[in-house]
Amino acid sequence: MKNLFPRLCLAVIVLNSAAACSRAQPDSKSLFNGKNLHGWHADVPAMDTDTTARMPFVVRDGLLVSLGTPGGHLITDGTYSNFRLELEYRFAGKPGNCGALVFVSTPRALYDMFPKSIEVQMMHTNAGDFWCIQEDIVVPDMEKRRGPKEKWGVNGDKLRRIPNLTDGSEKPVGEWNKLTIECLGNSIKVWMNNDYVNYGYDATASSGHIALQSEGSEVEFRKVQLTPIKKLSDS
Repeated sequence: MKNLFPRLCLAVIVLNSAAACSRAQPDSKSLFNGKNLHGWHADVPAMDTDTTARMPFVVRDGLLVSLGTPGGHLITDGTYSNFRLELEYRFAGKPGNCGALVFVSTPRALYDMFPKSIEVQMMHTNAGDFWCIQEDIVVPDMEKRRGPKEKWGVNGDKLRRIPNLTDGSEKPVGEWNKLTIECLGNSIKVWMNNDYVNYGYDATASSGHIALQSEGSEVEFRKVQLTPIKKLSDS
């Protein structure tokens, strides 16, 4: 019995530790099942009136593909807060423009096209920039990076772009890039191929849908993975 009691205590400690680890590391999930666009809906203004307009988001060879035209957004049905989003993407041919949007709410809030959100840019050579779309965010060295304060804004001809911190983090065209976006509260951190490329805080939103763009260039996605982040205050 003397030897059995310490073993039982150790077993209880191990089980409790395993349960704590399970609670501390929520399960991640793929937002793309590789077969269809279940869990997403498209908002493509051209399709409202043009019956011949094609759907710019398709599944091809197990990849989620943004065809680039007509312009629009593929939006998650669900809303999310406190998460890490991992995207693996490449330009299928000529590189160009695309974006991943977080904290998405009101559709077509800008130029009758872009939903209210914070965009994490995927445009070739500019991946990791922030674009403010009827929402705002603060970054360190704000005036140096965004321009004169009196010209800041979230719509129209205002300075909505906040450039990323590094250059040269993208892979050559045709190779797969890994874009990681971490949203915790109203802050956003961005990594491109594991390089830390942007950070913003005091965003005017902290939850919403997630969206991918169709904006001029064909882009293939092979991974769209979301992992919840458990805040310390929730434990």
